[in-house]
Amino acid sequence: MRVLFFFVYFISCFNFVQAQISSPLATSDFEAQQKWVDSIYNGMSLDEKIGQLFMVQAFSNKGEPHESSITEMVANHHVGGIIFSKGDPVSQAVFNNHLQAAAKVPLLIGMDAEWGLSMRLDSTYAFPWNMTLGAIADNNLVEQVGYHIGEHCKRLGVHFNFAPDVDINTNPKNPIIGNRSFGENRENVTKKATAFMKGMHRAGILSSAKHFPGHGDTDSDSHKVLPTIDFSKKRIDSIEIYPYKYLIKEGVSSVMVAHLNVPALEPEMGLPSSLSKTIVTDILQEQLGFKGLVFTDALNMKGVANFSAPGDIDLAAFLAGNDILLISEDVPKATAKIKEAYTEGIVSEQRLAHSVKKILKAKYKVGLQSFKSIETENLLEDLNRPIDNALYEKLIENAITVVKNEGAILPIRQLENKKIAYVKLGDDDGSPFLKGLQKYAKVHQITGNTLDEVIEKLKAYNTVIIGFHRSNDNPWKSADFTDEELVWLYEIARTNTVILDIFVRPYALLDVKTFENMEGVVVSYQNSPLAQDASAQVIFGAIQAQGGLPVSVGNGYEAGHGKSFTSLSRLGYATPERVGMSTAKLNKIDALAQRAVNEKMTPGMQILVARKGKVVYNKNFGYHTYQELEPVKFNDLYDVASLTKIIATLPLLMELEEQGVVSLDTKLAKLLPEYANSNKKHITVKEMLSHYARLKPWIPFYLETLTDLKQPNPKYYQKQFGGKFTIKVANEIYMRADYADSMQKIIKESDLLKTLRYRYSDMPYYILKTYLERHYQKGLDELVQTHFYESLGANYTTYNPNKKFSDKNIVPSEEDRYFRYQKIQGYVHDMGAAMQGGVGGHAGVFSNANDVAKIMQTYLQKGFYGGKRYFKPETLDKFNTCFYCEQDVRRGVGFDKPQLSESGPTCGCVSMSSFGHSGFTGTYAWADPEEEIVYVFLANRTYPNSESNKLLKENIRTDIQQLIYEAITDK
Repeated sequence: MRVLFFFVYFISCFNFVQAQISSPLATSDFEAQQKWVDSIYNGMSLDEKIGQLFMVQAFSNKGEPHESSITEMVANHHVGGIIFSKGDPVSQAVFNNHLQAAAKVPLLIGMDAEWGLSMRLDSTYAFPWNMTLGAIADNNLVEQVGYHIGEHCKRLGVHFNFAPDVDINTNPKNPIIGNRSFGENRENVTKKATAFMKGMHRAGILSSAKHFPGHGDTDSDSHKVLPTIDFSKKRIDSIEIYPYKYLIKEGVSSVMVAHLNVPALEPEMGLPSSLSKTIVTDILQEQLGFKGLVFTDALNMKGVANFSAPGDIDLAAFLAGNDILLISEDVPKATAKIKEAYTEGIVSEQRLAHSVKKILKAKYKVGLQSFKSIETENLLEDLNRPIDNALYEKLIENAITVVKNEGAILPIRQLENKKIAYVKLGDDDGSPFLKGLQKYAKVHQITGNTLDEVIEKLKAYNTVIIGFHRSNDNPWKSADFTDEELVWLYEIARTNTVILDIFVRPYALLDVKTFENMEGVVVSYQNSPLAQDASAQVIFGAIQAQGGLPVSVGNGYEAGHGKSFTSLSRLGYATPERVGMSTAKLNKIDALAQRAVNEKMTPGMQILVARKGKVVYNKNFGYHTYQELEPVKFNDLYDVASLTKIIATLPLLMELEEQGVVSLDTKLAKLLPEYANSNKKHITVKEMLSHYARLKPWIPFYLETLTDLKQPNPKYYQKQFGGKFTIKVANEIYMRADYADSMQKIIKESDLLKTLRYRYSDMPYYILKTYLERHYQKGLDELVQTHFYESLGANYTTYNPNKKFSDKNIVPSEEDRYFRYQKIQGYVHDMGAAMQGGVGGHAGVFSNANDVAKIMQTYLQKGFYGGKRYFKPETLDKFNTCFYCEQDVRRGVGFDKPQLSESGPTCGCVSMSSFGHSGFTGTYAWADPEEEIVYVFLANRTYPNSESNKLLKENIRTDIQQLIYEAITDK
């Protein structure tokens, strides 16, 4: 009787106003739309009309019996729509095509894709959750998310995305909304939801605001029970319903009504809001003026299913004013109930037409009047695009929120003074975060079985980064600290300088009762690899901090709070599309690099490309040797050979030039008094570093120290360290220490070339090494470490790497059969540098591609990096000047420059302001200020021997450079 009374009451009150779907997707050919709708409607039987009201749930992973039952629903019960759930995109596309073929009237396809199709499907893209987006200030980015998700939906044949979720999550214990909400502030939620909606509309996808009248302040799940919203009508109107008012004005396509008990709005106690005429019709459609489609939330949810029997619930929902009945528990029974009500006059033809025609209009708007099947070719690629990664990165970078920054501990500066440890809390992977941190500084992970053990180990460090990592699989996963984790956190913070970084929803911080002993607190929101890497970049200042909390987190930190800071201009890491390059085109490098390995031009290599301050390509190929025992890794060190000239000697010289200690016109006689009576006394720094000074290209010093049998002469070498023999040249080979003076004497007394012309020479760097070490009274290796590498965070750049690194991380250079007669690994390949104890001005440095890129980026940024100015811009400009171009000398002062004619060191596609250098072992580093590109190529083409240089002959390095420039899309 209660249900019947409800029906009669509804009929007496219902206002049968013909409505348009309130969406900016309205077609310009309104008459054609109306004609199509009327023709379809007029051709329908009563059963077919009633069938349009149902959107049934389908899965693409449940096999043939399920697919047959859904096909039967479409063919025999004429359902109007499908809401797809779990499965994979290709299977769904095939199933969708099959169902559309079985339908007399094309089906309206819906999905829950709040953060992307991955909410339901595997092998699809997951964008950040709404809570993460709520931390972003720029709502244009949120609109882009809606657009990208809309594009994915459209590609898969989905017309309706049941998003955005506009619930204002004011209850931290909400078990079903939480991360699905944009936050607790009504204005922020409304603006974000509107932007998201507009993005979807722009992509041609219909939107749905949910869950009306508001599911944000509940502590129970309507999938399991009927939650109660026990607030006054005034409160509900000012908070929960607030976003709907604005979205309705902005043209939201539909509204989904929740299953809630709302006493302030519905007088009948326990009547779910989805069955309430007062809520669905009187408030939503009449008071708020909503004319679009009205969906029930799923009718199989316990919050409504427990109210009455299947069929009766569907009829009640329809009579309450809903247009589409979502996931009915029993479509045949519900159809019969509605048909019976129609026959009895409870449901009129006008009422039925009201909803069915709205549904048909929606179908016309999404193009179903001319349905085309979904193409499955390249479907996975189209749903997982590089531009989606680019957007995700940008979103996370904008969201990451610095909650506390005591003493400006963030971003981390003065790396030379930092000893940094990382401690992982939580039960999920934190390795991308650790790897991201290690790109910038020496960061060691500290583990232990007990808290005391960990605290003891942390005594060796002055900065501790604690990462809290929980599962990123879905937004409902637990994000809470355990009691044990909180004890560890408090105790570590009590005894150390701590930066806490949580990769979960911000509500986790409510568990942390005090931040008193934590100098830094960061919320990174999600534990995806991209979020972890971005957070490391924020901590080290590669990107700025700009997010604001979407919810309050206790300890006085309210929604909207966030500490901001600008970047320190350290290298960042991003998708190529972020900087106007193409991932697909850059990936062409792979084939060329693999060819070099396959054809034994080099056993392996590291290749890095950066643009606009972002590393966008960083890959390893091959192995340390052709035996293929040790694959090349990112932190492996290569002998960079002559790159030493521009990453060790040259920066020290530029520093002195800037200080006025030397100038480009300083003559050798002034640098080193012993040259006053030599034939080189008038040679200037500028001349010799431009390779325009008639100096010999190379002097094979080692030959004079061999016997007639070409073996190391005992006069100069012995196997043990001791006495005069203190210069280690290789394993068990020690040279007389005084021979270094002989080498300098040989250089000083050497003849000059007869003709003044461009001739590349190592000699200037032997000379400058002597000068620099004499000036500072320190070794070149120590100088470059303390002046540059330590503060740059170039932790894998060093002379004599075997003193610091395992052979497993050092790529061998050669099987020496002419001087040292052993595998050269961890010792410099260049003979002259080896005879100086591995520390040469022209050779001797080992590094990896990432570190070399930091140094080249410093040059590209005119001497500024990591918040520190190393050189003035004019200093870089001076040394990057070709002073003798008119004499056909392409070189700058120390830097190599592009060719002046057809052949030369580059692809010929770089700007004339670009600069760099190459090395004998196969290395290459180049920077182009005009395109803001840094390119680093490290190889050991000299292994097992240096005689063949197919790498150079085949132009591998410069052909790769050509591919880099072809990958630029924003010229």
